[in-house]
Amino acid sequence: MDLVIRDAEVVDGTGEPSYRADVGIENGVITTVVKEAAAAGCQRPVARRVLDAEGLALAPGFIDMHAHSDLALLRDPDHSAKAAQGVTLEVIGQDGLSYAPVDDRTLAEVRRTITGWNGHGDDIDFTWRSVGEYLDRLDHGFDGEGIAVNAAYLIPQGTVRMLAVGWEDREATPRELDRMRELVATGMREGAVGMSSGLTYTPGMYAKDAELTELCRVVAAHGGYYCPHHRSYGAGALEAYEEMVALTREAGCPLHLAHATMNFGVNEGRAPDLLALLDKSLAEGADITLDTYPYTPGCTTLVAMLPSWASEGGPESILARLRDDTTAERIRHHMEVVGADGCHGVPIEWDTIEISGVTDPALAPYVGRTVQASADQRGEAPWTTARRLLLDDGLGPTILQHVGHEENVRAIMRHPVHTGGSDGILRGDKPHPRAYGTFPRYLGHYVRELGVLSLEECVAHLTGRPAARLRLADRGLVREGYRADLVLFDPATVAAGSTFENPRTLPTGIPHVLIDGRFVIEDGRRTDVLAGRAVRRSPV
Repeated sequence: MDLVIRDAEVVDGTGEPSYRADVGIENGVITTVVKEAAAAGCQRPVARRVLDAEGLALAPGFIDMHAHSDLALLRDPDHSAKAAQGVTLEVIGQDGLSYAPVDDRTLAEVRRTITGWNGHGDDIDFTWRSVGEYLDRLDHGFDGEGIAVNAAYLIPQGTVRMLAVGWEDREATPRELDRMRELVATGMREGAVGMSSGLTYTPGMYAKDAELTELCRVVAAHGGYYCPHHRSYGAGALEAYEEMVALTREAGCPLHLAHATMNFGVNEGRAPDLLALLDKSLAEGADITLDTYPYTPGCTTLVAMLPSWASEGGPESILARLRDDTTAERIRHHMEVVGADGCHGVPIEWDTIEISGVTDPALAPYVGRTVQASADQRGEAPWTTARRLLLDDGLGPTILQHVGHEENVRAIMRHPVHTGGSDGILRGDKPHPRAYGTFPRYLGHYVRELGVLSLEECVAHLTGRPAARLRLADRGLVREGYRADLVLFDPATVAAGSTFENPRTLPTGIPHVLIDGRFVIEDGRRTDVLAGRAVRRSPV
């Protein structure tokens, strides 16, 4: 064999108790698992290389169910932000906005719209337009060598609506709906694993339930799942969850709830209400999973906080409205008094909005400070500061939004259908530490330090369970015949290095990560291996 990992404590991704074993790998596949090999007295597997894993846990590679590495995978061959965490597969195309399928017009629009997530992409050669072409581009990676980690893709419903309808807040015509159905069907045939929505982001949020239901029927027919960022995580959050459950039950489509939090003051202590809804729906036969990140603050773009009517027409229309004093005052009133739908129906609290990144280096002094603090320093109203930032940075600022509740975070991560997702935005001078720390934070803080989950159960949340949602028949478990996407970590020391002060610090206690049986992290250091590829949906 190519490699034997000897005397590892195998946490196999099923949630069952761990066991000591030798694990053999050949041609990127786990070929041998010999339990208690040392004690059994049997002949131990041999290989060209033997790795002594005494004191280390061996688990399937972690699956990031909510990632924003759509361009980072093509920009950064190192990509240690994820590889060093033990992530071997990312699910991208999230929140209804990404770069395929597009035409020349919509590509320019989506690049402008999510500059805060991925940068403008001036350093990327956008040779693709279809989902299949984008997946092929990921396969090719860097000079045909591949990418740092594997990636699966969700068809972004907002981008699809951009193509078929545009940026207008109206119902789709029958002809436009037919085109959206065909775009989704084509993307699924080309290998997407499902469809995402960003229902607090334009233009995806303009879709009514009937339209979403029809698109979900197409996704279900091709064996995929629907992953909505639903219409509210604040006021009306529970109703928004109920809407997604009912919609997908009507469509017969599996549901995966993106970053399933209960945020803002109105939802403090209300996680049990969400979990009761899930339990009732599951008991009635619904197919539901969810993901969360193990932190309380959220992260998005500053422009996303605006009311949806201010975003109709796309980026240039937004900027024109912000330049007009009368319209800008109307926007402020909706945000600060009414509670804009972009801010989940809750009046914005500027002291919770921390600028995490800007595209113009001249605006760097705003980074790491709340809008309220910068406004106070300048002696002006916070909306004046926010408006200037949006205009001067071309809608580019990203934000941390400090509106979460620890008791909700812990309660939701305990649920049996929970999986892990970083929602990690990698751009900006001060990104959210979840981008670099989600998976070791689960293992270190919530397993070892707090005991919220057992080690075996937590690993199942990060591996076997997401692999089952993705319908991956050969990933997510340490089992013979499965792909050798594996992570070795020290349960006694694994920890997130990233903090809000130093968010790009790599984790500790994860010495080895393999993809396809090849070391992408070895002895704690990134190798030059590019073993990642696009992981396409299995045929129905």
